[in-house]
Amino acid sequence: MPEAPLQHDATVGIDIGKNSFHLIGLDARGATVLRQKLSRGQVEERLANMPACLIGMEACVGSHHLSRQLLALGHDVKLIPAQFVKPFRKSHKNGFRDAEAIAEAFQRPTMRVVPIKTVEQLELQALHRVRAQLVRQRTAVINQIRTFLLERGIAVRQGLRFLRQALPDILAK
Repeated sequence: MPEAPLQHDATVGIDIGKNSFHLIGLDARGATVLRQKLSRGQVEERLANMPACLIGMEACVGSHHLSRQLLALGHDVKLIPAQFVKPFRKSHKNGFRDAEAIAEAFQRPTMRVVPIKTVEQLELQALHRVRAQLVRQRTAVINQIRTFLLERGIAVRQGLRFLRQALPDILAK
């Protein structure tokens, strides 16, 4: 497909993959003017050579980092929840169809978007996730110890505090 030059009112949908990214550019009428598959390293270079336009991506793990890079290049970047892209997909799932669905979804004037997170927000979110995982693991170990004790006829009330109180007496026996 020959590529027409992108205008400022163009919308580019990017489907982010692990190693390859699919780009679909739509003009103001919705006609496809760009269709490209790029590796991770080529995306920023390719988009740096385009006029500023609206770029849409599904909100996912890598989208916030790429969004900040593209904002620095002067593009208007927006993220959309994946659930809002699905109605725009025309056929079976693949990279180009997903990119096209993303671009079409962003041409809707009332489409809801996800705010782009800063590095600090992502770090805080990671810290909360790690802490929550540690709490879940601690709770699982406490429940496992209570189960082992119950198999030996020793019932301990639920909760870390009660296990800590009961363990010295249990170990002294």
